[in-house]
Amino acid sequence: MSLTLHPRDGVSFRFDPGALCLEFLVSGGVGVYVHYETLHEPADLARWAAVSRLGLAEVDTTADELARAKALRAALWGLAGDRVHGRTPRQADVDAVNRAAAEPPLTPVMTADGLRSWAAPATGGQVAATVARDAIELFTGPYADRVRECAGDNCALIFVDTSRPGSRRWCSMERCGNRHKVRAHRSREG
Repeated sequence: MSLTLHPRDGVSFRFDPGALCLEFLVSGGVGVYVHYETLHEPADLARWAAVSRLGLAEVDTTADELARAKALRAALWGLAGDRVHGRTPRQADVDAVNRAAAEPPLTPVMTADGLRSWAAPATGGQVAATVARDAIELFTGPYADRVRECAGDNCALIFVDTSRPGSRRWCSMERCGNRHKVRAHRSREG
């Protein structure tokens, strides 16, 4: 599922991180990511869950659940950064993900028209547990070595490369891939 991102330069673009846990990173974070923070109050986590690949229509979230979700997101930033830079993950980040994953996840249900949905109402804790379980699947699964950071200048977006050849380099060809091609063309024109 692609997200439409709206950076400060005003040029929107589509980005598919390839995994729910990496999609959660786009909601902000600490340090350099604080400028992109979108989770200011409990209702913001519900809004994220609605527009994410979860597509949840109803999430009841408490302030404590929001704080735990943000702590999970910080741990995910750590794990993802360690993965893309070939470092051993910090034990504190691993423990945070495992704690979140131990909570009850969202409950899948089948709709009358045969589609998958989620039992409602969901809680913020269930959303975080589902994100954490997705992270465990990603970082221990067959695509763990394909978690990458965009090769674009000054782009820290992280994605999982699920392409057959495993050659994805950019967060989005519309943005960073195109910028690289334009720079390469200009340098050849010289």
